[in-house]
Order: sequence, then C-alpha cells, then structure tokens
Amino acid sequence: MTSVEHRPQTNALITTLKRQLKASGKTYQDIASLLGLSEASIKRLFREGDLSLPRLEKICDGIGLELSELFQLMAHQQQQLQGLSREQEQEIVDDQVLLLVAICCVNGYKFQEIINQYTLEPTTLIKKLAALDRLKIIELQPNNRIKLCIAPNFNWLANGPIQNFFHSRIKEEFFQASFAKSSDNLLVANGLIANSSNAELQKRMQKLINEFTEYSRKDATLAMGERNGTMMVVAMRQWQPSLFKEHIKK
Repeated sequence: MTSVEHRPQTNALITTLKRQLKASGKTYQDIASLLGLSEASIKRLFREGDLSLPRLEKICDGIGLELSELFQLMAHQQQQLQGLSREQEQEIVDDQVLLLVAICCVNGYKFQEIINQYTLEPTTLIKKLAALDRLKIIELQPNNRIKLCIAPNFNWLANGPIQNFFHSRIKEEFFQASFAKSSDNLLVANGLIANSSNAELQKRMQKLINEFTEYSRKDATLAMGERNGTMMVVAMRQWQPSLFKEHIKK
C-alpha cells in the first residue's frame, strides 16, 4: 500500500482532519467507536491515508463538519506560507528591527502589544509590517490589524540565514545562564546508543517541539502579561569533548 508520505494531497487532507479532531476534542478511540473498528486500525488508516469517502463522511458527521468544509479547510491551509527563500530570510536578518517585528508577528503579537513592549515608533512599525506583508508572512489590515498568513508547519530554512543567526546567539548567550530559575531547566545525558535508538529519540524530540508549538498556539488567547518569551532547545549529536580526542587510539 502506498504510504501517505508519498501522496501529498492525501497527506494534507489527513493533517487537516487531525487538526479538526483535536479542535473538537475527539480521540482515535472516539473515531474507532464511531466506525466500529479498533483504535489500532484507526491509527493505521490515518498513518497510511487509507480512509474511504464513506468513512471520511462519517468522521466529519461525528465532529459536526461537512465533507466539503474539510476540503475547503485543506485548500486554505495549503495556500498559507510554509517558508521563505534564502534571499527573503537574508532580507529580514539584514534588518534587525524587521527581524524583531517578524518574530513578534510569528508569536502572535498585536500592533499595540509590540508598541507597548518595544521602543518602536508607530510609523516605523507600520513600515516593517508592510515589508512583512510584501513577504506574505502577514496581511496588514485596516486599523493596523495583523493577520498571520503562515501555515502551521511554517519553518525557517534549515541552515538558513535566520536559523544561523539564532544558532550564533544560542552559543553566545543562551547557555551562559545558570538555569537556576524554576522556569529554567538544562538536562544533559551522555552514553553509547545504537543508530536505531538515535532515530527513535529524534522522533520523540520532534514530537516535543511540536507540543511546544501547540502550547504556544493555545496560549495565544491569553493576555500578553500572562505569557513569557521562552526558547526551548532540543539537540542531540554524536560527539566527544575535544579534550578526550587526543587520547583516542588511531
């Protein structure tokens, strides 16, 4: 059977359906009961994208959604921006005020919240927002309303200008802290593991980052005073401290 990873439209539809199930509070077990199947079977159907039209219709009925609405939601999400070109990212990095405003927008700041928190003149902020509008990251609406136009799976380019900018700051600043606050934590593990274990841990790392993103989206409804700028770094690599390398037998 063809894997869902090799069927982009099916993959997009299943992703949209999963989001709607989560929004409605439904679980795989709920869908299993609805379709008269086991939970394991439902997980397999979602993983392989093997959901027939009648089953899709029944699931949509169970969450109060028309099948046509599901396809419309999928189309809308596909139109959203998933990433920028290297040139576009470089344009943002070259203007650190623009980078600041871009990060604020991606994190759900409103116009007045940016003004309240940073020393930016309204006219300057409008110019930077107009630049982000041109890049399709946001839509600058009447009365300076900011509509975010990026897809849920939006990412900065791997090893691109913005990611490299933050990597340099992480090395210079992030790890200089004592991590003594109750809101901070630094965990380090070291050991010998197989490549298969490494691959499994990387999947869990991605899942943790996805959960962080979901919490960020969920908390976007809270007042700005109830949220704090937070960065989570999850990293793993095959590595030995350089001070040990001179003792390794060639």
